[in-house]
Amino acid sequence: MSTLISTTTASSPRWTIGLWVAQIALALLYLMGVWMHLFLSPEEAAAMGAIWMSEAPLAFVRFIGVMELLGVIGLILPAATRIKPNLTVLAAVGLLAIQALAIPFHAIRGEFAPLPFNLIYVALAVLVIWGRLRKAPILPL
Repeated sequence: MSTLISTTTASSPRWTIGLWVAQIALALLYLMGVWMHLFLSPEEAAAMGAIWMSEAPLAFVRFIGVMELLGVIGLILPAATRIKPNLTVLAAVGLLAIQALAIPFHAIRGEFAPLPFNLIYVALAVLVIWGRLRKAPILPL
């Protein structure tokens, strides 16, 4: 049975620090989404430019917010506590999946303004996945 943790030699402190910076940046970016999806009314979000939120079912918008919140928690908590740190990689995969669905959704609707931001989310998630699997895995306690 394979695991998500690589058995490479000790990682460099630069990679460790860089990946923590990427994880925290990705978590902060997603927390903005959590705030919009969970705490703003669809009308408030539409006024900020997220028009789709006023056109989608509220339960769908809230579901996205909950999934993003779980992804943020999974991105930081397992790595920080070193309890099941492979969940950090899985959380990054889940957040990448959100973007894999969001990018075509916005493109089909002709909403091209958020796409550069979506690509930043993708790049950070891919970096975290690759880095935590290959360059600086976090070993469990």
